[in-house]
Amino acid sequence: MIKSEADSERTKLEREISELRAALNRKEQCLRDLSSTVTAAARAQNQSEGNAMKSQGESAHTKLNKDDVARYSRQLILPSFGVQGQLKLKNSSVLIVGLGGLGCPAAQYLAAAGCGNLGLIDYDDVERSNFHRQILHSEARCGMSKAESARIALLELNPNCEIRCHSRLLYSQNAMHILRGYDVVLDCSDNLPTRYLLSDACVMLRKPLVSGSALKMDGQLTVYSYGNGPCYRCIYPVPPPPEAVTNCGDGGVLGAVTGTIGAMQALEAIKVIVGLGDVLAGRLLIFDGSSGTFRNVRIRSKRPNCHVCSAQPIITELIDYEIFCGMHATDKNNPMQMLAADERMSVEEYREKLQAQPHLLIDVRPTAEFEICQLPKSVNVPLVEILDDGYLKRFSNHLEDKALPIVLLCRRGNDSQIAVQHVRNRFPTHFVRDLIGGLHAWASNIDPSFPIY
Repeated sequence: MIKSEADSERTKLEREISELRAALNRKEQCLRDLSSTVTAAARAQNQSEGNAMKSQGESAHTKLNKDDVARYSRQLILPSFGVQGQLKLKNSSVLIVGLGGLGCPAAQYLAAAGCGNLGLIDYDDVERSNFHRQILHSEARCGMSKAESARIALLELNPNCEIRCHSRLLYSQNAMHILRGYDVVLDCSDNLPTRYLLSDACVMLRKPLVSGSALKMDGQLTVYSYGNGPCYRCIYPVPPPPEAVTNCGDGGVLGAVTGTIGAMQALEAIKVIVGLGDVLAGRLLIFDGSSGTFRNVRIRSKRPNCHVCSAQPIITELIDYEIFCGMHATDKNNPMQMLAADERMSVEEYREKLQAQPHLLIDVRPTAEFEICQLPKSVNVPLVEILDDGYLKRFSNHLEDKALPIVLLCRRGNDSQIAVQHVRNRFPTHFVRDLIGGLHAWASNIDPSFPIY
């Protein structure tokens, strides 16, 4: 008992320390933002209006200095790259959208290779669940903007790289203004609205778009809007239904897979800038991490009736992509509300009124997630089995007892609502509820020592 209380107190202190560190990082970030604003205002007084990105930098570099030769010597000696290739990189500007599992290695290799100007966009802050794949961030920068955290790490790698941070969500009203100042755009995002937004904007601005994705053990890579290659809408004119889309926050991903695809996004960007090799336009690179194999398949050419990139486009300005795709442009938890309030149960109500009483507690998460953590006395029946009535034989005796309450839970309280609807249709006279907020609410409101993911 004493040990349990000590563990709980230690967990509480660790959480408080983490929150204080995050608050400090946010304050320091505010100071940097203010300093950047003052600096930009002073610079603006001495510069004429024009291209925002180009006007902030120096005039075009025409030769390499001593540090450049020493730093980039191993790629300078490549016959197909050479001094001219390095100068093209030094004068280039690349925008990386998303500083997560793909954006971190892509930014790292672009900065290391000598890309002169990098733009970093990410609305999110650093948290512990990022570290296994988002290799630019660190424990000390928890709570800091991901764009700012990446900037700090990249400048340690190459202080000669000019880096501009956009710690905000990219949307229709600001995308054109931001993208206009860059030569190449990297889509390292994790959601469909941003993919359609970037593709449409790059077509309208005539910018190459290096698009990567990774989920579980698989990855994909291609380059849109380059040469005569197609855009994203040519391949996917209509978005899939929201329930058919899974991101790495829900489906999981191995860090080395994102690292592989992110590094190759940097490679494709360099090839586009330098004019090196055969760019992946009109082709899709498919990586199977479980077997360690790559496949290179040809995708369809430009669609003659594409709504954006055809000769007579229907869409000539950016639209509301969240409405178009039927989902949010973030990978944060978006709680669903499928049940009425009186059909659900808070974690506080469960602990006070039901936890000590006879009841059936069913955890509908996949088995791999149930093994990570679970509530006492809960049994695991994945949602797919619930929907297939796989639970009927296992709990036939319990289900015959109409007085026995049934409580369903999941990670965040979304899948459990689907399960409640199905079980209630089968057993309309039973007391069936789900836990609002799921295990995340339990950890937040009941047991701070409970592990969450």
